[in-house]
Amino acid sequence: MNSSDTIFAVSSGSGMAGIAVIRVSGGKAGSVLASLAGPLPLPRLASVRQLHIPGSGEVIDQALVLWMPGPSSATGEDVAEFHVHGSMAVIDVMFDVFRSVAGVRLAEPGEFTRRAFVNDRMDLVEAEGLADLLHARTETQRRMAMHHMLGRASSQYEVWRTELIAILARLEAAIDFVEEDGVATAALLDVKPQTLDLVARLKRAAAEADRAGALRSGVKVVFAGAPNVGKSTLLNLVAAREAAIVSSHPGTTRDVIEVSIVLGGVPVILTDTAGLRPESGDEIENIGMQRARSEAVAGDIMVWVSSVDVREEIENPALPTLRILNKSDLLGDVPAQGTDLRISAKTGEGVADLISELEKLVKERFGGMEQASVIRTRHKDAVEESIRFLNDSLLYGADQIELAAECLRKACFSIARVTGRVDVEDLLGKIFSEFCIGK
Repeated sequence: MNSSDTIFAVSSGSGMAGIAVIRVSGGKAGSVLASLAGPLPLPRLASVRQLHIPGSGEVIDQALVLWMPGPSSATGEDVAEFHVHGSMAVIDVMFDVFRSVAGVRLAEPGEFTRRAFVNDRMDLVEAEGLADLLHARTETQRRMAMHHMLGRASSQYEVWRTELIAILARLEAAIDFVEEDGVATAALLDVKPQTLDLVARLKRAAAEADRAGALRSGVKVVFAGAPNVGKSTLLNLVAAREAAIVSSHPGTTRDVIEVSIVLGGVPVILTDTAGLRPESGDEIENIGMQRARSEAVAGDIMVWVSSVDVREEIENPALPTLRILNKSDLLGDVPAQGTDLRISAKTGEGVADLISELEKLVKERFGGMEQASVIRTRHKDAVEESIRFLNDSLLYGADQIELAAECLRKACFSIARVTGRVDVEDLLGKIFSEFCIGK
């Protein structure tokens, strides 16, 4: 990847469309635009131009063009945009013209956004928010992505970093006068309440990370229970399609089956698993049960299914759970002890209540996470690392104030790394590889 090259790509998606937006960014963007459309239009003013092949003068298309000189552009570089008719024939000719210019090449995935980061047009958290927005499937995911893309999450990290700098500055000032009696002790006492308060707030933010991450990627709802209690049938009814194979033969489900749906605006991944019972002589079924237990541990919510004729103790009771008694049409008026809902997958009785209760549980546990600032593993790791350094700083006395200050420097560095202003080269390739070409 040569950052001095001028890059181009379609930014409006692949395939035929009414309009295709082709973006060019870099030092030669202006000359490329002028070679196709004549004199440069006024900056940031859309102009209708005929586009001509340089040399032959043949008309390629009539298009809307924009000229956005850097640094006041999306990438911080000179940017030209061509809003052409979206046929592949038009796009191919445009690309041929671009490729004929030395130092102009097709962009790599995420390269436009990476240049925006390098040129201080956005930080890493904002870039990740843009990536999430491009992949958002639900309204809650869109709101969470916008919270990050618009810099609101970055502002929270900056608040924490600023507070850390203020605490560190108090100790640094004391270090300059450490030989005077009581100065170091007073400084450490001064910053202790602030440090403890900041640790408490960072812990609360880190504690929300798993729930916020589930909202971002999809809340995992695991259907579990003994064999032949109707897990697959119930999953199909909730998903409103035949996603899992249903059979009266116990052990039909051998592998994990996942179905994505939306409940109350929250993305949900319904997971069907093999029936749980003491190990059988069937090796494949045993592997399926091992996977089922792993899914239950990794899940966010469990739907534990039992039936009139098969009642088993719930596994992993610590997980938020809906206890379902299936085949209630065979139960009559006998009370179903220890269950939340009575359901008959055969008649459909209680299925609407299951969906309603599941939606309620999802909203209760994962609603309101759209404003969370710590939503990715790397965010959580950095915040938890900062917490460890802050706690370490509290262990040192006046005769080791320099070590306390060093811990605070490391805590500040950990927080700053989230937004990407320091030590980020190893992160860039991974983050920007999530983007499509053209972004």
